[in-house]
Amino acid sequence: MSGEVTDKLGRRELDVTRSPPSNYHVEDSQRVHKVGVPPRQKLSKEFAATLKETFFHDEPLRPFKDQPKSRKLVLGLQALFPILDWGRDYNRSKFMGDLIAGLTIASLAIPQDIGYAKLANLDPQYGLYSSFVPPLVYAFMGSSRDIAIGPVAVVSLLLGTLLRNEIDPSNKDEYRRLAFTATFFAGITQVTLGVLRLGFLIDFLSHAAIVGFMAGAAITIGLQQLKGFLGITTFTKKTDIVSVMHSVLTSVHHGWNWQTILIGVSFLVFLLITKYIGKKNRKWFWVPAIAPLISVFFATLFVFITHADKHGVAIVHDIKKGVNPASANQIYFTGRYLLKGFRIGVVAGMIALTESIAIGRTFAAVKDYELDGNKEMVALGTMNVIGSMTSCYVATGSFSRTAVNFMAGCNTAVSNIVMSFVLLLTLLLITPLFKYTPNAVIASIIVSAVIGLIDIEAMILIWKIDKLDFIACMGAFFGVVFVSVEIGLLIAVGISFAKILLQVTRPRTALLGKLPMTCVYRNIQQYPDATKVPGILIVRVDSAIYFSNSNYVKERILRWLIDEEEQVKANKQTRIQYLIVQMSPVTDIDTSGIHALKELHRTLQKREIQLVLANPGQAVIDKLYASGFANLIGDNKIFLTVADAVQAYAPKTEEP
Repeated sequence: MSGEVTDKLGRRELDVTRSPPSNYHVEDSQRVHKVGVPPRQKLSKEFAATLKETFFHDEPLRPFKDQPKSRKLVLGLQALFPILDWGRDYNRSKFMGDLIAGLTIASLAIPQDIGYAKLANLDPQYGLYSSFVPPLVYAFMGSSRDIAIGPVAVVSLLLGTLLRNEIDPSNKDEYRRLAFTATFFAGITQVTLGVLRLGFLIDFLSHAAIVGFMAGAAITIGLQQLKGFLGITTFTKKTDIVSVMHSVLTSVHHGWNWQTILIGVSFLVFLLITKYIGKKNRKWFWVPAIAPLISVFFATLFVFITHADKHGVAIVHDIKKGVNPASANQIYFTGRYLLKGFRIGVVAGMIALTESIAIGRTFAAVKDYELDGNKEMVALGTMNVIGSMTSCYVATGSFSRTAVNFMAGCNTAVSNIVMSFVLLLTLLLITPLFKYTPNAVIASIIVSAVIGLIDIEAMILIWKIDKLDFIACMGAFFGVVFVSVEIGLLIAVGISFAKILLQVTRPRTALLGKLPMTCVYRNIQQYPDATKVPGILIVRVDSAIYFSNSNYVKERILRWLIDEEEQVKANKQTRIQYLIVQMSPVTDIDTSGIHALKELHRTLQKREIQLVLANPGQAVIDKLYASGFANLIGDNKIFLTVADAVQAYAPKTEEP
């Protein structure tokens, strides 16, 4: 057998005196590993494989494989309506947990919904409507066991701000119609992202930007509550902190109402105390959950008995009684408001998705189950499309309600169904009881709810980990607080994309040296004991090489070379004769990257320096051979490891 000998025990060994196998080459009688070149795939197959990994990495059709048609129908229905799957094992024990959780989150949802509707500049009943129909739809289609559905503060504020820029809220009919139109297109956006499996797009909004945006939105929401908290009748329509504080301070002598302030401060203190109790001991989670409803009850009773509404205390007034009226005929499908509703809906839908998916993933990780992001998008989108036709505005997963739902012991999405039925009874029976609810207590409930959106610890951690992330966080925060919610959102998105572009166009590179007593080569800045090899410069590129960074990578390598040559010349050391590029982190390369390597090769030839590559990956080596670059430098210049390359060429370096 050519290239092999057999020892006395019958084991086969490589005989380097004969022709080596194809995956080895010999330099100076030394055995050196060579990079394996995979068989060249057809471009169509390669493209199909890339497409599949991008959009169908979780193989959604795998459960349908080799199944009879009847079974495929059942599996299809279960994929669309997960309740048909987990519902088969549902029992009384699980229902008791869901019942308690549903009742608990309903007690939190009712007062919050009234307040959040005001943030969206809608009548209070629309907040209650949005916690009745959407949770029912989600319970049948959602894949999360823990998410509690309803209006949320940030989306309500964002929607209200964007809508108010187009139509004055005093024009209730057109304003409401535009709200339903935006909700419809928010749902269409979410369904489209789920069906086309484009959910990865929401990940472009970085965690740091979200932290800053949420904190800024919380401050803005809190500032907006000063109107109800202080009893101010004339208040600015702008949301930036300068305009709000100017409006507050100019009305201090004639606009503030001391009875309103007393109610607001008293119940805010009560709510904050209950939140502290619930945080200190998880067994008391129900205390902060029912505290808002208790606050509404006693505040309403106080106003009714004392007739405080006659003395300047603003109240909610009548909340329309009855279930959700149909609103499909109110959606703008034509006319000048169609595009405006579409634009607002896309923005609100994306933010709602980002918040809900983040919440779902968080609690799914705690309970150790998988959350299907694409199914979630379809479920959330469907519920908003249906919601827009039943007088609801954009609903999504609420963090505060989901946390209460989780701690209350929910087992499935049935807790959303329980909450929906409680909201149904509220709409049918008790909405008139909210007539004397003071706006101050609603403001207190909203302030206590959004305080949790300001995550100081996360901001400090972001500062410690990544300063660019911190800039993104603060940019989003100050944009929301000092300009507007939509500008803050644009800043958050803009900085997130800028960071991506910066990292792509300016990838990291490093000089490598040999660790003592090993054949391992590492970054000399990270490992000061690592020593350079005389006559050889070793550079690692820590990124794929694309059109966006190829010139930078080439220029950065040449700068490393020039700096090293100056040091070598000053210290009278062996001149640089070989440049080894460690390509393990280079996951891919395009035609611009190949062109940059060719230019680098030509430049090095003029300097009488040979270019050597170490461990290019499968996709890279395939393209190096397809482009002819491997033949240009010689396949004996491509090694499996840096150690192999150094072993082959270190003895050949000449003294200066």
